[in-house]
Amino acid sequence: MTETWIILGASSAMGRAFARHAAGTGATVILAARDIEDTRRSAADCKSRGAPQAIAVAFDARKPDSFKPIYELAAAQHGTINAAVFIGSMPDQADIDANPMLGDDTIQDGFTGPVNFLHGLAHLMEERGSGTIIGIGSVAGDRGRIGNYTYGAAKAGFHTYLSGLRNRLTRSGGHVVTVKPGFVDTAMTWGLPGMFLVASPEQVAQDLWRAAEKKKNTIYTPWFWRYIMLIIRSIPEMVFKKLSV
Repeated sequence: MTETWIILGASSAMGRAFARHAAGTGATVILAARDIEDTRRSAADCKSRGAPQAIAVAFDARKPDSFKPIYELAAAQHGTINAAVFIGSMPDQADIDANPMLGDDTIQDGFTGPVNFLHGLAHLMEERGSGTIIGIGSVAGDRGRIGNYTYGAAKAGFHTYLSGLRNRLTRSGGHVVTVKPGFVDTAMTWGLPGMFLVASPEQVAQDLWRAAEKKKNTIYTPWFWRYIMLIIRSIPEMVFKKLSV
């Protein structure tokens, strides 16, 4: 069966690595991002790696008008429609505290924008009776921390939405994978203090592909973050609120 992957945030390091992997399997890729010129270059790269079609399209989570062309491109493809969502933004929490409007952008990029897009796509997936959605959350969504609690709130909301969407789509043959990465070597994390055990985008892309093939529900990547976050979640609130983590 022919496969199509819609990749939101295709100009991100993780999105680009996943697109290369999908192209190598012979899937059609629809690459969607704000930076259309960069996305066109990625599309050309995906074609060279084996994608029968690699289509670049403008996408902005804050502009719902950008969603419709992607739905139309997906509907025109035969076979299974899949989506991987890599979009998000993480301003410094101190900047958000000083200018709360930045918090609105963070919530739109990491939560409400992806939710609105996926809700529109879900109808097509139900009609096809198949398809996988990979939603990139974050370990930051597992517990509110003083350093990035607005970003963490956006990802926590996205985790909950993906859980509900998984419950919905499984009834028609679809599946949803919730992914909680730890530190990944991307533009979002460059220069941040306290970085450790940093994964490469390529390593994460491989983990995502395996999770989709095995129909995992929720994964941490790299795998050891599951245990790191288990420890962090188990710290009593009376103690946790005094920590600078």
